[in-house]
Amino acid sequence: MKTLYKIPEAFTDRPTTYCPGCPHGIAHRLVSELLDEMDLTKKTVIVWPVGCSVFGYYFIGTDAVEAAHGRACAMATGIKRSHPESFVMTYQGDGDLASIGIAETVHAAARGERISVIYVNNGNYGMTGGQMAPTTLLGQVTTTSPYGREALANGFPLKVPEMLAAIDGPAYIARAALDSPKHIIQAKKFIKRAFTAQRKELGFSLVELISSCPTNWKMTPEEALKRIKNQVLPVFPIGELKVDEEVE
Repeated sequence: MKTLYKIPEAFTDRPTTYCPGCPHGIAHRLVSELLDEMDLTKKTVIVWPVGCSVFGYYFIGTDAVEAAHGRACAMATGIKRSHPESFVMTYQGDGDLASIGIAETVHAAARGERISVIYVNNGNYGMTGGQMAPTTLLGQVTTTSPYGREALANGFPLKVPEMLAAIDGPAYIARAALDSPKHIIQAKKFIKRAFTAQRKELGFSLVELISSCPTNWKMTPEEALKRIKNQVLPVFPIGELKVDEEVE
């Protein structure tokens, strides 16, 4: 019988702890596939910070460390500088990276640190009850914005890739989405380019993955995916925002 799909060696054989319909499992699979395909698994160190992403070390079997909330890029910087032969990446949510960790992220990018960042944006603090995050859309109801986010009171959604693309240090910046097979295939392509930027020592790289949070959005998984297409992507358009000419 022909094998159509093989579980990546980097992926551990463990039941998921994520909510039903959560796309974190898709993101984990893409990362695991690429670590295997690019022969990076045995020399990879992943920094998992506070948030839903912290469970990742259960599912991807590389060396790993846990960072304080928002400090993943700072910790990854220290690891990469101490062990430059290692492949070092962070896996962060929007409540972590774009809020308490925004300074660490911006300055790691400005320094051109040779690390890769996978940044999952589901528009809220998923682990702690669905509070408003820097990426929450205008009008979106959360546990801390019960009448919807307002620009005057809460500011506008923060577009991290656009901000980082204006800095000289990054070699690769992109945004993808996990709402459809077509976009998932594209996301893998973008992540591979981000990993390649580090392998070639070109500079900092980041891929934002637009995700859903059915539990805190109070939607079915199917409804949540439709919301990405109809409401989230018009605000956070997918595509490559900065590509070093040597990233291929």
